[in-house]
Amino acid sequence: MSGKRITDQQIRLYMKYRDGSTQAVAAAKAGLSERSARRIDTRQLQPSAGPRTWRTRSDPLVDVWDSVVIPFLEKNPATTTSVGIFDYLCEHHSDTFDPRSRRTLERRIRTWRQLHGPDQNVVFVQTHAPGELGMADFTVVSDPVTIDGQRLKDRLFHYRLVASGWAYVQVVCGGESFTALSDGLQNAFWQSGGVPRELRTDSLSAAYKNRAQQDDFTKRFEQLCRHYGIRATRNNRGVAHENGAIESPNNHLKQQLRQALILRGSAEFSSLEAYEAFVQQLVARRNRRIATAYQDEQRQLRPLPPMRSVNYTEYTVRVSRSSTIEIRRIIYTVPSRLVGSRVTVRMFDATLEIWCGSICTLTLRRVFSTEGRKRARAVDYRHVIEALVKKPRAFRYSQIRDELLPSHDYAMIWRHVDDSLSPDAACQYIVRLLHLAKKTDNESAIGRYVLRRMALNVLPSIVECEDRFLPRRPSAPEITVHQHKLTDYNRLLHTGGVHG
Repeated sequence: MSGKRITDQQIRLYMKYRDGSTQAVAAAKAGLSERSARRIDTRQLQPSAGPRTWRTRSDPLVDVWDSVVIPFLEKNPATTTSVGIFDYLCEHHSDTFDPRSRRTLERRIRTWRQLHGPDQNVVFVQTHAPGELGMADFTVVSDPVTIDGQRLKDRLFHYRLVASGWAYVQVVCGGESFTALSDGLQNAFWQSGGVPRELRTDSLSAAYKNRAQQDDFTKRFEQLCRHYGIRATRNNRGVAHENGAIESPNNHLKQQLRQALILRGSAEFSSLEAYEAFVQQLVARRNRRIATAYQDEQRQLRPLPPMRSVNYTEYTVRVSRSSTIEIRRIIYTVPSRLVGSRVTVRMFDATLEIWCGSICTLTLRRVFSTEGRKRARAVDYRHVIEALVKKPRAFRYSQIRDELLPSHDYAMIWRHVDDSLSPDAACQYIVRLLHLAKKTDNESAIGRYVLRRMALNVLPSIVECEDRFLPRRPSAPEITVHQHKLTDYNRLLHTGGVHG
């Protein structure tokens, strides 16, 4: 038709419809004019023999392709990038290379690699039988989460049943230790209701000694695997994509966590337990989507042993004169009745258990040093306040003075009394206030009450605080007992008679 180029497809359609149809009908079906149809019938217009072999414009890479680009590609075919070559040509061959030809250069390099480039890695899609393989890994969370205003430096322990995609996630505040690995694995086994036949990880130092290519297990990890009857394997060192069944879900998990925090509107949590509950809700929502596949795989898991394996590290330490112990460069206070005693400390991933002989006397929350600090303290004023009441002036210059104040409220109270009272009176006031908080187990309410009175320019006395917060003991009623005369008892004996 006038003004439009007749394509090879139209010509072939016309020739198809021409067989058994008039020239006008076939031309109409093919979208041609009758004049073009006559040209086809007289063989003046025929389909092209094939793709053209000539250029319609000059080659913009003719001066640099063979002399510059090809040698670069042949020398380093795997590492040389199109952007790198483009930058080099713009810098050193600006007289013969036009930067507007970048796309042409990239297409030409891609074609060369398809014809002459090195072999590339191939991903082999795996098929896993239900109950056969479980994978575990640690992944670092980069998105900022704050607990009561403090940045949480955490990572996630991620366990996954590969066949069904069922997952278990646990927040880990420390490093990739054996305690964290053992605790996470055992929690995952017991929550899933069974054990897979094979457990696969990367080269975790908590599980492997990494001194040779063979599976050189650490002693504790080998005992853990033997306890659950599981076969442990790992990927080749430095080849993370071999564990793609856990590495890719790691990224998906962190992306979903990021989106959930955005939708929540805040990354601030009141406590670590609240953040852990938030993560567990997210994982539970993911697991509900594959509930049917998980039920099929759960039936194929091996049964759990009667009890759990050891998932702690044990230390034997002596309690110092300052009623503290030191575990892995972290100082913890303990009740002063243990001063001088040798105790056994079982360090779990999140807690410490203090054992005296065969009795667990205390459980403490485990503390991790913050970024940039090698040491930290975990101080509980209730452990030492009875001794501090006897010598309150020791509070002022104590090395753990700031940590003895349990909250920001008490820190504000201390600053106020330190400025307004004498040194002795200030120490005595804050120590007795802490002692009252321990006796009443009403720490936060006492702190808020004192701050409210301070806002009115009145510092309540300790006696006022005791009257308000100490429980009042009910007084016993006074009972007057009148003693009967002995003659009254004799009269009863004579008048009562003898009963047979």
